[in-house]
Amino acid sequence: MIRVQRDIAPKILTALSQYPIVAITGPRQSGKTTLCKMIKPEFIYVNLEDLSLREFAKTDPKGFLKTYPKNIIIDEIQYVPELLSYLQVHIDETQLNGEFILTGSQNFLLLEQITQSLAGRVALFNLLPFSLAELKSGNFPFQDWEKYAVEGSYPRKWMNQIQNHDFYDNYLKTYVERDVRLIKNITNLDNFQKFIKLLAGRVGQLFNQSSLSTELGVDNKTVNSWLNLLEASYIAFRLQPYYNNFNKRLTKTPKVYFYDTGLLAYLLGIQNSDELDLHFAKGQIFENLVILERLKHSFNFKTHEKHYFWRDSSGLEVDLLIEQNQTFKAIEIKSGRTVQKEQFQSLLKFQKFAGNQQNFLIYAGTEKQERENLHVIGFDQINSI
Repeated sequence: MIRVQRDIAPKILTALSQYPIVAITGPRQSGKTTLCKMIKPEFIYVNLEDLSLREFAKTDPKGFLKTYPKNIIIDEIQYVPELLSYLQVHIDETQLNGEFILTGSQNFLLLEQITQSLAGRVALFNLLPFSLAELKSGNFPFQDWEKYAVEGSYPRKWMNQIQNHDFYDNYLKTYVERDVRLIKNITNLDNFQKFIKLLAGRVGQLFNQSSLSTELGVDNKTVNSWLNLLEASYIAFRLQPYYNNFNKRLTKTPKVYFYDTGLLAYLLGIQNSDELDLHFAKGQIFENLVILERLKHSFNFKTHEKHYFWRDSSGLEVDLLIEQNQTFKAIEIKSGRTVQKEQFQSLLKFQKFAGNQQNFLIYAGTEKQERENLHVIGFDQINSI
């Protein structure tokens, strides 16, 4: 069996030597359980998807922790959030590091509960599906970005060579029918599914609540709550605009992207690379892929960088801004395989505002170029900057 070394593993091992608890959140099927068992094979594994174990933890948390006092992986902790308070008391008594690894697949809800109950006692990590670098390390071959985008990044899909339609059809049905109902009681699931598909058609665009509200026949508050739900479940995320210290003519509306381009392609009805090559959203999907790769890099290596985009009132924009230590990396993203001079305009305009920045153009080609005040690199080198 192929084993893919996850880039995040060394950081988690270090954290286990420094904190009593490590918590790993991420989408379902992103490889959390496999990663935990790989880095700590000697730990006992407890899955709260198991109804009997869940009832044990809920009804007798003290007895549960007496049965599993240390060296434990507790999977899907979001099912028994009340256990976190008892964990706090337990680890304060033992004063030992590296006793527990917790995992969960609900983002904001779980993180809020963990930070409230275990502040100062837990190291937090986000694990997304395979990055491009991780897939390469596992010798999964593909020749172009289009295949990578359409196939997506979920480990089970690559390991078991599951067909796109089969995997994502099952993933979406499971997500809607089970996970959504655990977080929020949505009475019209058909309308919610339509919302997800409409959002996919607007990937990389400014989030227009009113337009979606009109098309779906629901109010703005419902549209916003549904997007919050997708974010909490690691389906989609908002990329915020950067406007601090700049003039008031800049947009303050976020853009929406997906945590997996394979799911995005499935929602758009794209089945293979040829169909993607002709699709109206090709540029936005490439943009999503590049931004997502950088997000994975940030999570995996704990770079603590912040991600934004920039757009002025005339429509000029920079697709991705990476802020770290009060400096910027400004990145323009183009899905073509050739580089043209006019593609640099937004970067040069943004430089007049920011001043202290590095400029990059990420494109679908492979040739690396050094232009005046600009670095041109292929999409698979995004994390080299």
